[in-house]
Amino acid sequence: MKEYIQQLPPDKLVPFQNHPYQVREDAAMDELMESIRTHGVLSPLLARPKGESYELVSGHRRRLAAQKLGLKTVPVLVREMTDDEAVILMVDSNLQRENLLPSEKAFAYKMKLEAIKHQGKATSRQVVGKLESADEVGQGNGESGRTIQRYIRLTNLVPPLLQMVDDGRIAFSPAVELSYLTRDEQAELWDLIGREDATPSLSQAIRLKKLSREGGLTAEKLYAILTEEKPNQKEQIRIKTESLRKYFPRNYSAQQMEREIIKLLEARYRAKDRGER
Repeated sequence: MKEYIQQLPPDKLVPFQNHPYQVREDAAMDELMESIRTHGVLSPLLARPKGESYELVSGHRRRLAAQKLGLKTVPVLVREMTDDEAVILMVDSNLQRENLLPSEKAFAYKMKLEAIKHQGKATSRQVVGKLESADEVGQGNGESGRTIQRYIRLTNLVPPLLQMVDDGRIAFSPAVELSYLTRDEQAELWDLIGREDATPSLSQAIRLKKLSREGGLTAEKLYAILTEEKPNQKEQIRIKTESLRKYFPRNYSAQQMEREIIKLLEARYRAKDRGER
């Protein structure tokens, strides 16, 4: 495999096609920029030749940081590789990152599974359930083949519902079940969630999937199931995620924002309590 290290302008590095990971301009990016400003780019980026430029396989965050800092060149390990080899390396080089969104894992796993199949590593079992190749996808990061398959199911969700999964408003397991609904049914569900300010539980999602497969998921039945009072349902204060986004880093999930808000309220309560003594 031919490879060499070369200093290249960041603008000559083309982002990987259908790159599934988001490159966020958040606190972590600020820390990376400060590190590069102080020490330079310590670890070379990885790219492969592509026409007159180079396709970036690993190092998209370092590339953006270098661009924002105005660096003229960055060290790049240039390696010749096939499309499938590049996909597998691209996916694996990012899977250890913290705070990956469910959607990022879903599309990354899907790309890697397809690359493994193209490489001819599939077996006869794959025709049945793709489980053996899915097991291979999860090697290195501790995910079982079944979990990989469930993540890949999320790629069948319409974008608004998938965004709700990323925001923590729909849990992973119900989301997997909802991915079996048709796109029209999902669009109807999304509209209903907005009007009723309610999301399906796992048991409700399973029933919706069953009705969809039987061809009996009408708008009326969808409404009836979603608006049922859930067991142990308690009164809640709801604040739209969009109203809070400007106060938090872009990569924060709904749960992370909730934890930070609780911390602030607890700190305010303690300060008030001390003032009254």
